[in-house]
This record gives sequence, structure tokens and C-alpha cells, in this order.
Amino acid sequence: MPEAVAPAATGGFEPVRIGIVSVSDRASTGVYEDKGLPALQDWLARALHNPIAFEPRLIPDDQATISATLIELADTAGCSLVLTTGGTGPALRDVTPEATLAVAHKEMPGFGEQMRQIGLRFVPTAILSRQVAVVRGSTLIINLPGQPKAIAETLEGLRGEDGSPVVPGIFAAVPYCIDLIGGPYLETHDAVCKAFRPKSAVRR
Repeated sequence: MPEAVAPAATGGFEPVRIGIVSVSDRASTGVYEDKGLPALQDWLARALHNPIAFEPRLIPDDQATISATLIELADTAGCSLVLTTGGTGPALRDVTPEATLAVAHKEMPGFGEQMRQIGLRFVPTAILSRQVAVVRGSTLIINLPGQPKAIAETLEGLRGEDGSPVVPGIFAAVPYCIDLIGGPYLETHDAVCKAFRPKSAVRR
């Protein structure tokens, strides 16, 4: 699948390469149109000032294929961040978390905990989600939900009627995590998702 580059200004912002992976047996075989990759690309392009080189992959629910794809994106393609969507429930073919943990150097359990907290604001079945996040080398890999609406809510967080944050989204912690593992300095559009860093880590 060809690489797509987000229309972002390059001046003063470090470029970043991001892997986006949609895991679906039916979408990967053309039974229905994949909506995960467009949703991820759209949200990231809105959220980041950085120019983004996307590495998109549409693959089936096969554990070996998922693990191999994550390794390729981290080790060969040089992605600082990889986001997956799909395959995180309890069904027999849902193996994205297992495939992700199999390639991990470090597990980051706080991401999964927060994703389920966000989901529980909407449906009690959010406790069935098994999303995980891991670090492989200098790459952060995060499993996201399968629905475009849930993807945005998970990344962005929830706001009250006045626009004030109610539940923080997970992406607020992503830029600092990538700092810590040696990646580029990501800068977000605050109106979409305000990144948090300790004062000592903020670049002036």
C-alpha cells in the first residue's frame, strides 16, 4: 500500500513516521470498505503540527501476520508510533493484543486502563476490550478500538458541554512517551488534544 503524507506545515516541526494498521479479515479481503485507516489518518492529521509520513497496512486477523507487520513498521520502516485498530475483543479471531505483546520490549499498561475507562462512559461492554500498548525499541505501539467514533474518543478524550475536558484521552501522554524512547518531538493542536509534558521537558 503506498505511503501517504499528511498536508502539514514543515517549518519548525520535526517530521514523524507513523504506522497505521487496520486488522480485519473481511476488510482485508474486500468484503467491506475499511474505515479504520481513514479514521486514524484523519485524526492524526488534525491533531499534530508535525509533518507526518503515514505507513498504512490493511491485514487479516492472523497473529503471525500482525506481529510481522508491527516488527516491519518498527524495525524497518522506522515508525516512531504505530496505531492499530481492530481485533481486540474476546472473539476467537481477535488476536491483536497477543500479536502486539509478542513483539514487545516493554508493556505500557496505563494506556489500556485509560482506554477502557473512556469506553465505560458509553457502554458497559467496554470491559470486554483488551487493547494494550507496548514499546519496541524506539517505537510506541498502541491498540485502538475498531470503530471510527471510538478511535477519536479514545485518542482525544471526552469533553463537557462547555468544551472543558472530562476524561483525558490517551494521546495527551503519547508525545512525552515518544520523547522518552528517543523519538521526534511531537506538537499537538490544543483544540484537538493538548499534549502534557513536565515543565522540564517542554521546548521553548
